[in-house]
Amino acid sequence: QVQLAESGGGLVQPGGSLRLSCAASGSTYGTYAMNWYRQVPGRERELVARITSRGGITNYADFVKGRFTISRDNAKNTVYLQMNDLKPEDTAVYYCQARNIYDNSNYWGQGTQVTVSS
Repeated sequence: QVQLAESGGGLVQPGGSLRLSCAASGSTYGTYAMNWYRQVPGRERELVARITSRGGITNYADFVKGRFTISRDNAKNTVYLQMNDLKPEDTAVYYCQARNIYDNSNYWGQGTQVTVSS
C-alpha cells in the first residue's frame, strides 16, 4: 500500500502559477504510475496529467497542455504538478492517484484546493 498527501494548493490570480506536490509513503513508490485528477462540485473527477513509474512518459488533458507540467522525483517519493497561466476554470480540488503497474491497485490522496480568482 501507499499513502499520499497533497500540498501546495491555494488562491491565485488568473495568469498566476502554483506547484502542487504529492508525497507518498512506502518503499515501492517506483512501481506506481502517478496521476493528477481534479474535481469540481457536481462534476465527475477528471484526469489532468499522468506520468509513468520511471517518469519517462507523460500525458496531459487537452485543457492543460502547454500550461501544466507533471514530474516526479523517485528519490523523494514525490510527484509534482507545475501549473502556469492558471485560469478561473482551473479552480477545483486536485487529487493525486498512485496506480500500481503490476496489479492495477490504486490509491488516492485527500486532495488540495486550487482557487483561481481575481
